[in-house]
Amino acid sequence: MQHNPDDLKYTKTHEWVRRKDDVIEVGITDFAQHQLSDITYVELPELNRRLDAGEEAVVVESIKAASDVYAPIAGTIAEVNEALANAPEVINSDPFGAGWIFRMKPDRAEDVDALLSADAYEAKLPAEH
Repeated sequence: MQHNPDDLKYTKTHEWVRRKDDVIEVGITDFAQHQLSDITYVELPELNRRLDAGEEAVVVESIKAASDVYAPIAGTIAEVNEALANAPEVINSDPFGAGWIFRMKPDRAEDVDALLSADAYEAKLPAEH
């Protein structure tokens, strides 16, 4: 499995967050994509949709299961990764890069600071990962 990049923040529900100027980029961790296995469909959120922290933002479907992806903090959807409509498997092959799912403008940028560090996130994962 890939190491969780230290420059990202994480949630206990397996989302990662990358700061990009005045927006944050959100995807699912390598652990999450590995648990889902072959991703077959991503239901992307609507642009300009306002989400509260922890609110369901996206549904990711795989050959095994459907799983919700949650907003890591409160904010508004600014951009979605349209490439996932035709190639959802990119989340499996590059979860921390081209497999990003959406970008949002946070209500409060400092909310990102309260999310988990890579070490804190990894400490919450099952030992067998």
